[in-house]
Amino acid sequence: MISFPTSNDIFIEINGQKLAVAQSYRARSSQQSRYIEAFGSVEPVGTAGGRITHNLELSRVCISKNAISDGIRFHELSGFNVVIVKPDRKIIYSDCEWSSVDEVASLGNVVIESLSIVASKRMEIQ
Repeated sequence: MISFPTSNDIFIEINGQKLAVAQSYRARSSQQSRYIEAFGSVEPVGTAGGRITHNLELSRVCISKNAISDGIRFHELSGFNVVIVKPDRKIIYSDCEWSSVDEVASLGNVVIESLSIVASKRMEIQ
């Protein structure tokens, strides 16, 4: 049986405290790779990896009531983690910064519809 992450499995944390949960996510890691060329060679002789970047898009993010009551302002957060729990492993994007926030508020709750995040590191824990 295959299980997909739910909103309880996709969350934002800082110092081990869960601040918000997300309904869905999209993660993209990219590397600035380049060819290694040799003088007189028609084809590259190899490739070299470069800087790696991690970008996340979270949808339907809900800030927890505890975070709101503690006076935590999401727009002021820096260096937080995004954790995605899967059946066989946990993926942690660390040292995150937000790059854009689109939000919609309803009475009693703050719902962030779309959140773009850049992460410094990505690790998987079995």
